[in-house]
Amino acid sequence: MKIAITSSGESLDSPLDVRLGRANYLVLMDLETGEFTVINNHSNRDLSQGAGIQAAEAICRSEAEAVITGHCGPKAFRVLAAAGIAVITGGKGTVREVLDQYQKGELKPTASADVEGHWI
Repeated sequence: MKIAITSSGESLDSPLDVRLGRANYLVLMDLETGEFTVINNHSNRDLSQGAGIQAAEAICRSEAEAVITGHCGPKAFRVLAAAGIAVITGGKGTVREVLDQYQKGELKPTASADVEGHWI
């Protein structure tokens, strides 16, 4: 299973970025192999509008089955939900810590967006 995590940096020790659309990076972790790749999200992050949708589409293209972030707006949530990608909000700590929380069952998918669009 592949899972995407919004990140402030390019390593597993980078802090989780609480913004899905405006995250600096998306860390794509393969839970079966333990290998990860990093998707630079700067071009989407800097958009005046549509950052969440564009980041969600990048996650869809990555073939991730879930995404962990701090918060997810309604438009990005709709894109991810339509693709069958679970959205997990409320993560805190580093990418590594959030992955550990997820694997222990401490983080669960949410049923809807948890912030309004353009919240930050």
